[in-house]
Amino acid sequence: MPMPQICPPTANCCTNCCHDNETMPLLGGSDENNELPSKDYESLDYDVCYNRPYVDRIKHITDRDATVKSLLTWILAFAIGAITGIIALFIDSIVNLLNNLKFGTIDATIQDTETNLGFSLLYLLLFNLGFVSIAIMLTVLEPVAAGSGIPEIKCYLNGVKIPGVVRARTLISKAVGVLFSVAGGLFVGKEGPMIHSGAVVGAGVPQFQSFLCGRFQFIYDHFRSDRDKRDFVSSGAAAGVAAAFGAPIGGVLFSLEEGSSFWNQSLTWRTLFCAMSATFTLNFFLSGINLNKWGTYEPGLINFGVFTCANNEVSENDCNLWTAFDLLIFIVIAVFGGLFGALFNAINTRITKLRMRQFRRRRYRILETFIIATATTVVSFVAAMSFGECKPFTALNGTRSEEGETIRTYFCPDGTYNDMATLFFNTQESAIKQLFHQPATFGLRTLSVYFLLFYLLCCWTYGCLVPSGLFVPSLLCGAAYGRFVGNFLSQYLGRTHVYSGTYALIGAAAFLGGVVRMTISLTVILLESTNEISYGLPIMLTLMIAKWVGDLFNHGIYDIHIHLKRVPLLEWEPPHTTDTLSAKDIVEPNLSYIFPHTRLQSIVSLLRTTAHNAFPVVTVNHHGATDRTMTSTGDNNMVNNNLVYRRNSVLTRESTSRERSRTLSFEFSLPTNQRRVRLPFTNEMGELPNEPVDELYNVSDESSCKSLRFHGIILRSQLVSLLKNGVSYASNEPPDTQPNIQYAELNADYPRFDSIHDLYLGNLDGQRLVDVTPYMNSAPYRVDPTCTATHVFNLFRTLGLRHLPVVSNTGEIIGLITRHNLVHSHLKHCRQRQHIL
Repeated sequence: MPMPQICPPTANCCTNCCHDNETMPLLGGSDENNELPSKDYESLDYDVCYNRPYVDRIKHITDRDATVKSLLTWILAFAIGAITGIIALFIDSIVNLLNNLKFGTIDATIQDTETNLGFSLLYLLLFNLGFVSIAIMLTVLEPVAAGSGIPEIKCYLNGVKIPGVVRARTLISKAVGVLFSVAGGLFVGKEGPMIHSGAVVGAGVPQFQSFLCGRFQFIYDHFRSDRDKRDFVSSGAAAGVAAAFGAPIGGVLFSLEEGSSFWNQSLTWRTLFCAMSATFTLNFFLSGINLNKWGTYEPGLINFGVFTCANNEVSENDCNLWTAFDLLIFIVIAVFGGLFGALFNAINTRITKLRMRQFRRRRYRILETFIIATATTVVSFVAAMSFGECKPFTALNGTRSEEGETIRTYFCPDGTYNDMATLFFNTQESAIKQLFHQPATFGLRTLSVYFLLFYLLCCWTYGCLVPSGLFVPSLLCGAAYGRFVGNFLSQYLGRTHVYSGTYALIGAAAFLGGVVRMTISLTVILLESTNEISYGLPIMLTLMIAKWVGDLFNHGIYDIHIHLKRVPLLEWEPPHTTDTLSAKDIVEPNLSYIFPHTRLQSIVSLLRTTAHNAFPVVTVNHHGATDRTMTSTGDNNMVNNNLVYRRNSVLTRESTSRERSRTLSFEFSLPTNQRRVRLPFTNEMGELPNEPVDELYNVSDESSCKSLRFHGIILRSQLVSLLKNGVSYASNEPPDTQPNIQYAELNADYPRFDSIHDLYLGNLDGQRLVDVTPYMNSAPYRVDPTCTATHVFNLFRTLGLRHLPVVSNTGEIIGLITRHNLVHSHLKHCRQRQHIL
């Protein structure tokens, strides 16, 4: 029998195709105005591959096995929550210990009248630079640990594989690094890294193995798929929010709103249980450590205190948390909060682009982080010593008595305190509580200077080479803004009947909403953190308006960083113009395929010369085959018309390729300045390379557009496993002599399958054949070429697909659709190309 041939890269196996290659750069080149580095991303396999080993496996699953797996799922959910709570306790305890050591030493030197303030600044610099250097070293060891981690987890749950994002080494670098970056005085928070840490715990605990510590041998094969891991990562992210804010319901909503792209009813209940477990574990230990009463209620890492009107500003009967008239003021605060948030995102975007262009070398990023730490320390010290005002001290309201120890009295008479030093020389959580609950009036100059300095330094810091969160810094910056508004209204307009802490809370919500653009989850998180349900309407209204105003100018900070990294994230909805496109308009007809029975040397060559992660299994349709359909007669016009319609309605790879070629030919017949689209393979000036257009799309070679009948799809990892396990048969033997492997052997190397370049193939007999039909997915999701792109987008995103074959009504495969074909930029390009036709 003739040997099936895998097409060479120069023919129909397009290895450099910009659209069907799943590891291609998202935008296919450098942006003309913002030339940022591109990066390749792969997708995760959230779809189930129904091949013979998988079917054999599920046939042997009994009702008892299903019950054991369900019970194990709940046990693991509790374990993920408990471990996340313990990690949060560890981070919080070490941060408090380091901050007490640092501020205690600096406070003693400042209070000592014989010590020069220059030495106090020097001691503070040594503390902060020493702590930050440790955080930098951990981030250098694991670069993905830098930042908050929320954009990476959002991409992972969307179906994008971010290298190293859920590894144990990332967890260690993130958890240890964030406590040193916070203790180092940088304007960062630990809540975002807590969410990332919970997600890593959710990904690792159900696997019962770690490549950091070596693989453990268990008789355990549950949850060995990206689909199962995705659900546990969602639960872990919710547990991180619950541990950070003491808000389990807010954690579930955060995972649903900001993170997970795929959700179901059972996952909701299990995620809430996981978040409750994290809250309970953290509360249990915090109550024992802080109150010596094990098991009593103790809020999460952030305690905003109790909002009551029993203060010294006005009598209790004349004070309200808020009134209906104040909603109008809250709307104005929300509008400016959205503007401040949009400006924050715009400035941070410019800084991030500058980092990506100019600071590509690691030593430049390290130097920049040290400069940020030095600038933050010097600015904070000088502002606290120079711009502070002495205000009368009043006992804090609604918080524990020990919070009075956070008052700083530097250079102020007895009975007064330094308001600027109280904000700068405390942890950010303590500063927030001061703004929420300190009845004494902070000076308007102090609040304005503090807001401006904190705003600029926080904007500069986010995205540097340390683990860093943004929730608490945004809350603190917004609280200063809101308290400024409240004090201004109280001093100049006589509105003393409203609790001043309310304005600080609304300002915090407005600014945070303007930066991250979250609504439902952030409302519930703030309500659970304040334990005051009456704030529900003002907070919700503030967050909605701040988001609407901010969206007029740019996206949320997390989405901006995702776009800057060129991650092929699928949005919630496709562009509104997608309805005019069909699957044939967005698919790329160039394919790398495999035959049902293929020689080993062809498989090895295919894997080594392409980067695709899935290959259609096809056979060649011979055009000379007899058409057995009923032929028409001269008198039967109806039958003739039906046959004409059938022939015209059949789309082929050849017709699709020629349509693309006709588009290009027309486009490049125009002058450069009149071309409507700039295609991915053009240079920055929009000029075509030396190769002819036909060669770029391989339409000049008739063999490049063979009619291929689709039979299924097989993954790269499955082909590598077949090679490792010696699955093949001799050409003079029947296919049933080929050895079979089970599902556990096929997926033994999950989640890090070996590369073809890692295998030793010296003793391989390349002439032997492999029957891939038992291991391919013979019934994957597929769409017709005329299917609308909107339907394709919804199908792809809802089901978490990695590959979607486009198959005509005659069974011919037109091409493969991946997430790179569905990102907004590519859909926009296809729409422009459609206008040319």
